Amino acid sequence: MSEMAKFGSRRRFLQLSVGAGLAATELLRGLPQAFAADAVNFYAWSAGVDTVRRQIAAFTAKTGVPVNYNNLPFAQYREAMVTKFVGAAPVDALWVSDGWLPEWADAGWIAPIDGFPELIKYNSDVQDFCVQSMRYKDRQYGMTYYTDYMAFLYDADMLAKAGIPAPPESWDELVAQSLKIKQAGLSTYPLMLPMARESWLIEFMSSLVFSHGGRFVDDNNRVVMDDPKHGAVTSLQWVVDAVNKHHIVSPACVESGELNGFKAVASGNHAFALLPRYRIQALNDPRQSHVAGRIKQALMPAGPNGSHATVAWMRMHAMSAATAANKTRAASAGRLIEAFGGKFDGQYAFQKAVFLDTGTAFGVKSLFRDPEIKAAYEKYGDFAMFQQQQNLARKKDVITRWFGDWDETNSTAWQSAILGQASAADALKASASKWTGLGKQV
Repeated sequence: MSEMAKFGSRRRFLQLSVGAGLAATELLRGLPQAFAADAVNFYAWSAGVDTVRRQIAAFTAKTGVPVNYNNLPFAQYREAMVTKFVGAAPVDALWVSDGWLPEWADAGWIAPIDGFPELIKYNSDVQDFCVQSMRYKDRQYGMTYYTDYMAFLYDADMLAKAGIPAPPESWDELVAQSLKIKQAGLSTYPLMLPMARESWLIEFMSSLVFSHGGRFVDDNNRVVMDDPKHGAVTSLQWVVDAVNKHHIVSPACVESGELNGFKAVASGNHAFALLPRYRIQALNDPRQSHVAGRIKQALMPAGPNGSHATVAWMRMHAMSAATAANKTRAASAGRLIEAFGGKFDGQYAFQKAVFLDTGTAFGVKSLFRDPEIKAAYEKYGDFAMFQQQQNLARKKDVITRWFGDWDETNSTAWQSAILGQASAADALKASASKWTGLGKQV
């Protein structure tokens, strides 16, 4: 079940929360005493907690601005923050997922930061897909916290045993190599492609569509996913054939989520996999993987009319709308956001520290020139390949207020085609119809 399903109908929830959020904003403006004196109220999910605490301590020592740091498990974070906004709890700065931006901005819970020159000056050093992921209705709402993308990984030893000298350049070549590996008895289903209905599924689908030269929607949010010329139909048909014709992907892929996919690759069951890039660190760690030292990254295979593009996601540091309306509080929150998303003491201190501590990737271009970061990454991966694929990454094109409702229909459509219950074309016609209908309701 999707996150918003916990609230019942997404659309009904948004209708209620927008009104409540705006009311809460007005209430906060009228009750400045609700905020702790002079302290910035900062909310994040429970990731890199020790690194965050160190950065906060350094920030307070340098600026004299205290910070009330609160962290929550990611699984509960969205629901908890919505409750805080509706209940007019004091929130100044916070982490936000790119997928929540349209709803939270329209609800009046978070504010654009493009009125803060000291924050947007960093855009020139941030990868374009990150900047675009932070924009909504021509306004910028945050500074990047971290980013990553869907990667194509392979077991170099298994390819060598099959007599394959290099990983595939195209999806067609991937089929040929997978069949060779099957014939050699090295893997029953050489490609791990998790297609379970979970939050990761849109990333898996988008990487397939983008690399086939396609899109779900155009720049004006008009559907193209059902047009055979725009790659989505071609990419879904490739998956259908991989499962049902070539038998290189297990039919159980519709029940395999990202975590189980990672575990299966770590157990040595597959030659190829689509997984989040950060998984390469654990896959090459002998404490966590039976194939440590064997997993490499290659560029995403290209479709007949496509490229090596993939999909990226990002998370950002944002400011609450109530705080933005208070000049004094906004100044303090802005300083904290810059200390985390920009430079602190002359360097991108937090983004570098969180990468070195946890392997969490960054969207700052100049950090790819940092020798310490390169040396750390090359203990388990190819740093040049990491950068090359990130330069080809694109933001999801389906992030809208009605994304959640559409995503349920789209996920069902893809699975129905994989299971042979509908053709790829008919499945995406149903998905396109749902998108168009939801867009008309907004």
